Amino acid sequence: MKSSYRRLGEYIQEVKVRNTELKAEKLLGINIDKFFMPSVANVIGTDMSVYKIVKRNQFACNRMHVGRDYRLPVSMSKIDEEFMVSPAYDVFEILDKDILLPEYLMMWFTRREFDRNAWFYTDADVRGGLHWKALCDMQLPIPTLTKQQEIVKEYNVIKNRIALNQQLIKKLEETAQAIYKQWFVDFEFPDENGKPYKSSGGEMVFNEELEKEIPLGWEVKSFTKIIKLSGGGTPDTHNDSYWHGNIPFFTPVDVSNCYYSIHTQKNITELGLKNSSTKLYSKNTVFVTARGTVGAVSLAGCEMTMNQSCYAIRGTKDINQFFVHQFTIEAIAKLKNEAIGAVFAALVTKDFDSQQLIEPNKELIKFYGLKIKPVYDFILIITQQNQKLSEMTNLLLSKLATIEN
Repeated sequence: MKSSYRRLGEYIQEVKVRNTELKAEKLLGINIDKFFMPSVANVIGTDMSVYKIVKRNQFACNRMHVGRDYRLPVSMSKIDEEFMVSPAYDVFEILDKDILLPEYLMMWFTRREFDRNAWFYTDADVRGGLHWKALCDMQLPIPTLTKQQEIVKEYNVIKNRIALNQQLIKKLEETAQAIYKQWFVDFEFPDENGKPYKSSGGEMVFNEELEKEIPLGWEVKSFTKIIKLSGGGTPDTHNDSYWHGNIPFFTPVDVSNCYYSIHTQKNITELGLKNSSTKLYSKNTVFVTARGTVGAVSLAGCEMTMNQSCYAIRGTKDINQFFVHQFTIEAIAKLKNEAIGAVFAALVTKDFDSQQLIEPNKELIKFYGLKIKPVYDFILIITQQNQKLSEMTNLLLSKLATIEN
């Protein structure tokens, strides 16, 4: 099978077009997930004419930090608009698109095995740079153009489905937030006649602590008087019998871009759970990161343990987890707004204690939970579906190494 492999350098060439006429205005970088993104570099006073131009179906990569990041940041432009990248980047293109499709090559660059191979070829520099010749010397299988087109089509079908699911998840999350705001911020929850409480003349009382009116019978308390915080722990990292089990172990790196986290980078064993201070938290437990990415909020998509860099937040039997989740998001948002100009190095219990929030009556919280549960259940189902689809893309990428015509 290895005989079908070809040297990459035979199919690509460098492109060194500079922004000499200053026609390109957009400056992009490449993240480690291999996507172009707006650059955060300070370019005030910089000569932008020396920056390199990237056109549609051309590639750009940063070979400087492969050894440090264990990945080669490389991406392909999918847009018609020309843009700039750093002069330190390499820009290249495929010599003959009737032999090698740009989309197929980008799929190859996305493989985990490709990044491991790139790391192997890095030099001895502290940052671990990858020489251009080393990149060109790397090999890949190049089936017929028809086969490449079939593979790319299959890959895009899965990726497009993931993108559609992500849009659906976003809409559902916006719905959940809008309902919470309507009920517990704007006080337009349904009254006994099913009409919006405040605008229908529901009785309000002035609260001096918040300096505004709130519904009659509601109270203002600190966050920790309404909802309790719990901690986590980490099993002995030198004891292999505590790790690589079946119990998800949540840490700040497991925060996802949607409500639910259903996969963790690390898992522990039953023995690790038993011999550490961590606890097993049920599905829908709210996790808040206290160090690293401070103040990120996630819901456990299944039973999970948690390390000491996070808080676990659960309500009592009268306060459902869906309310707890939105309530926590509100508290964290207030903390961040109050910290304008400051930087949180960590979240501590007193930060939560300082938040004075409105506690609605328990019956309304229960009613909210019943109404919003189908929305959260659907979000979890779609998130799980995307996890399966992502596994399918990884499997497809892995099988590129054994593609036959």
